Amino acid sequence: MSAVLQCHDLRKSFAQGDTEVTVLRGISLDIQQGETVAIVGASGSGKSTLLHILGGLDAPSSGEVALLGQRMDQLSAIAQGALRNVALGFVYQFHHLLSEFTALENVAMPLWIGAQLGTRKLTDTEIRQQASEMLHEVGLSHRLTHKPGELSGGERQRVAVARALVTRPACVLADEPTGNLDRATADQVFDLILQLNAKIGTALVMVTHDATLAAKMQRTLTISDGVVANLS
Repeated sequence: MSAVLQCHDLRKSFAQGDTEVTVLRGISLDIQQGETVAIVGASGSGKSTLLHILGGLDAPSSGEVALLGQRMDQLSAIAQGALRNVALGFVYQFHHLLSEFTALENVAMPLWIGAQLGTRKLTDTEIRQQASEMLHEVGLSHRLTHKPGELSGGERQRVAVARALVTRPACVLADEPTGNLDRATADQVFDLILQLNAKIGTALVMVTHDATLAAKMQRTLTISDGVVANLS
């Protein structure tokens, strides 16, 4: 296996009035191709901050992040966006679907963006076909034309999973992806994520408070007070 996502000595501080609050205190991590990693820890330990920095959605105060061997801090904002579009998928606790678009259009969005960025040479027909196929993979081929408001919570999260995976990214970053669902639905959605992770071969890094879900991952990274307290 080879590392698809790496960070070295990540540190992050925020200013709160006259006080500087340090959230991350030197975290290093390698995510290998196809592996699954849970990030756990108490609220405020820095889990989500780490995930946002790994995804290029926030910049560290110091340290390095490399995606597919490319240092994020050495790329322009446009180049970073293009690399994220090719190599990363994101799933959040709240689905963040666009309410005015259908399930198929929401899933197709990363492919349309990639076509605009020049990272994907696909026709509109090909994009819609790939989005349709991914919705079939998550069991929603009968919901292609439904908008988010017409879907259940579990169905909306399945659309979000399909959107994250439609580009077949090197790594999916998930922040409490089932935290807004009931136990049974959460288990179904999470098992689906793991199945597609194995089928597509993408790595999965997930922030979770759910010990049951974390136990299903190959590795668990425990963060306490901004440092790695345990890596198993």
